[in-house]
Amino acid sequence: MRSNRRTVTMVTLLVGALALTSTTMAQTTAPQGNAAPTADNAVLLTVFFKHDQSRPLNELNAQLEKQGFYKAFPPPGVEVVSWYVMMGIGQVITLRLPASRLREVNRVIEDTAWGAYRTEFYPTYDYKAVGMAQHDKAAGN
Repeated sequence: MRSNRRTVTMVTLLVGALALTSTTMAQTTAPQGNAAPTADNAVLLTVFFKHDQSRPLNELNAQLEKQGFYKAFPPPGVEVVSWYVMMGIGQVITLRLPASRLREVNRVIEDTAWGAYRTEFYPTYDYKAVGMAQHDKAAGN
């Protein structure tokens, strides 16, 4: 029974990953600048940088500067799609990058952001056009 559950879980994860990959491929466009992910290897990645609220902001900024965060992040050729401050959380950044550079982005974050931030990563895709089309259709536009 346990083996069957594990197999079902693995198949479900694989199907989800394939679905995400095809959706991401269909909804990404060529970025500006020197990053040139192609339709078959471009991914969007949303990163939550959650502030350590037990420490003052100037202390966190000093640590980020000491660790070289702003110099290293984002790595050259990785497109920043959006970069927001979410009050009470920290910073939320969506990146577009070639899938082959995912490890590099993770490593930059590990080396330069940890300590000042707790991080969370989410594969992301652009749904705005689809969502707005559905809205317009439902509203009769």
